[in-house]
Order: sequence, then structure tokens, then C-alpha cells
Amino acid sequence: MISMRHQRGVTFVELVAAIVIVAVASFGLMLALSGAVGRSADPMIETQAVAIARAYLDEATLAGFCDPAFDPDGDPATGCRQDCVASPCASGCGGAGFEAEAVRARYDDVCDYDGLDDAGARDRRGIALTELAAYRVRVDVRDSGISVGTPPLTGAAGQAVRVDVSVDHAGLGTPIVMSAWRTNVD
Repeated sequence: MISMRHQRGVTFVELVAAIVIVAVASFGLMLALSGAVGRSADPMIETQAVAIARAYLDEATLAGFCDPAFDPDGDPATGCRQDCVASPCASGCGGAGFEAEAVRARYDDVCDYDGLDDAGARDRRGIALTELAAYRVRVDVRDSGISVGTPPLTGAAGQAVRVDVSVDHAGLGTPIVMSAWRTNVD
């Protein structure tokens, strides 16, 4: 005698429905992941741009306020700082009328950085960093209309400048901009 046992399983229709549900869910998951992966470089690009801006800003603001060769009164006993604040130096960046150095490795004052425009990040000596060639760095040093603190230190008196560093990359929506003040006081 043959015993008929009750068999359990899924029908063909149930199997097709399950496959369709899993496929749709997988497609949705893949779509979400592809969007995240497509944007995963953005934080890296932004972080690198911030690091580049900080490096350029630190480099510029750590340089001297005025050119070591600036000595309008001809007295070697008074330093650049005293000469610049004491004299009416309203001709150029930082109040002192001097030219920017021709080679970045020779930049010795904050105003030498004014107008710097690097297509690709560079080190302190001006050597291109090939891994960061896609970034563009611009430096602007302003002394006109600048007033900081109380009592105010002004750009017109050769006491303060503002340094703005802008870093751009094709992967950024807007450039990263950082600013700092450099003053001519002890």
C-alpha cells in the first residue's frame, strides 16, 4: 500500500513572485549605494581643499609683516615694524611700498603672497605637488579699508592686513575660502 504523504512547498507562481520582490528590493538597494559611492569622493576633495587652504594661510601669515629690506628712515636701529607704523606708508600691501619676490621660495613677508595664483597646489619652495594638481589656489592680501580691534589697527597705518586663500576644484560646488589677519604689533 502506497502512503500519500502531504507534501509542502511553493507553487510556481509563489516562486516567481518571491524572485520579483527580491529583484526589486535589490535594485533599490543598488540604486541607493551607487548614489553614495558616486559622491564618496566629495568629502575627500573638500578635506584636501581645506588642508591646502590652511597650509597656504599658515605659510602667508607666519611670514614677516613687512619686507626686511623696508627701511624708509635709513636707521638700522629701528626695525621694519617700527618704521612701517611710524612712517606714512600707504603705498602698497602692508603700508610699505616694496615689490614682491620673484620666486616663492624667497617670499619673506606676507605681502609677497598677494596675487599668488597656483594651478595645482605647491609646497613652500614652489614645487608642484603632483597629487594635488587638480586644485587651484589663489591668495589675496588686502590692506585697504581694514580695521581690527579696539583701538583699531588699520591697514592705512601699516598695522594690519587680511589674507584670503581660495582653493577650487572641479569636484567642489564652491571654492573653499579661509581668511586670517596679520598685524604689525608686538
